Amino acid sequence: MDGNDENPCTAAASQAGYVLSNVAEVVERILTFVPTKSLLRTACVCRLWRNCARRVLRTQQRVAWVSATGCGSDKGHVLHRKLAEELENMYLLPQTVLLMADCGTINGQDCCYSQKKGGNHEATVRKTDSSELALELNALFPRDCEILGIATSGVVLTPNGPCPSAPQEHQDGEAGFVLMFPSMDGVTVRPFHFCKRSLSQATLEEAGLVGNPDLRVVLLFEYEVFRSRSARFLNKVLEPLAQSNALIAGGHVESVFTHSRECCGRGSYGMAGLALSGARVQGASVLLEQDVVSEKSAEAAVQRLKAANLPERNTLGLMFACLGRGHEYYGGKRNVEADAFRKVFPNTPLFGFFGNGEIGCDRIVTGSYTLTDTDTDSLQHAYTTVMVLVHLG
Repeated sequence: MDGNDENPCTAAASQAGYVLSNVAEVVERILTFVPTKSLLRTACVCRLWRNCARRVLRTQQRVAWVSATGCGSDKGHVLHRKLAEELENMYLLPQTVLLMADCGTINGQDCCYSQKKGGNHEATVRKTDSSELALELNALFPRDCEILGIATSGVVLTPNGPCPSAPQEHQDGEAGFVLMFPSMDGVTVRPFHFCKRSLSQATLEEAGLVGNPDLRVVLLFEYEVFRSRSARFLNKVLEPLAQSNALIAGGHVESVFTHSRECCGRGSYGMAGLALSGARVQGASVLLEQDVVSEKSAEAAVQRLKAANLPERNTLGLMFACLGRGHEYYGGKRNVEADAFRKVFPNTPLFGFFGNGEIGCDRIVTGSYTLTDTDTDSLQHAYTTVMVLVHLG
């Protein structure tokens, strides 16, 4: 053999190396199959790979979720363990995270979260001796990711899978979910958190709840609602929103934890939520009132959401139900309202909670909507369920 002849394997490797170092189209195609955590590492290889990785990240604009049920351990809530595993294979870069989990595990009498100066979380020790969930979440997600955590009396979730599985209502036991919102063209997801000391016209404007013509959907979660003056506090937020054309939905939860604002302290009332703005955001909601007491009437009520004619892609279902509903309300039959949603919207995942009061009404918000004003009284309910669809372009 001529000493100048090149080994075929060496030649092939050389050609592959040239392609991976110079042909952006090929590199970008390959990187679409790489999970986001690994993608961020590959961006450090060279300038070409960094630019390709950025373009791939911009295409990942669908909301993702992780949900979990079962028994936790001394190492933490079952959701945290599942989340740590799933994030290794996730194909998006979260910008905003909404977490909901059962209050019996997250912050029952033996565990509550409060906010300390400097943005760190503090938790009392649980009987299960779990680690601090808030701090663990901060470690799992990107440094600039906004995290809103909600503890509720019950959880509604859709199990993970390639296609949306049947949603489940969990009124007891350990359960939770995380919704992850990436950066999306034409969509702004802005978390907010007010307490009695921080609520003002200026903070409402800063959150995008007032003076924002692009506001489309507001998700509200009030906590410590039985405290004196908490009703007046809620009305201060609802009054300007009721005069807008935005869809308003949510309810009363056990507690909230965030890492972006100081809290008034344990036992103080307050409100947190998400403001969704942008021309591509659409929404619809219906109220299942106290006369909805059977599977048939529940399905008929959810069917009203069809009038919005929202696209299925990148659409979430949300369910905010009274703690007094659920299986006992329907004569011992479980999952009635979640199953009704599944029948009408089989390809849309459903998430939410059971709480101590509901916020919402029948409303449709689309690109060419015309809506009448709503007063604050018609937004607040008891022994009802608010079903919501939110489309994010």
